[in-house]
Amino acid sequence: MRVSGCKVFSATRSMEREEIADRINDWLARNRETLEIVDVDVRLSSDREFHCLTFVFFYRRK
Repeated sequence: MRVSGCKVFSATRSMEREEIADRINDWLARNRETLEIVDVDVRLSSDREFHCLTFVFFYRRK
């Protein structure tokens, strides 16, 4: 798979996790004409106190 780059979105706090979809959708809308998403990796990591949600978008320029 050939990619031009990646964009990472991550959120640890509850409020950030609630807003992450809006941040992702805004970025996708702004880059719709110039980027093609070729893969997405979603990760959740946690310990006793914190939960980190991470999305990694791999893209190629159109």
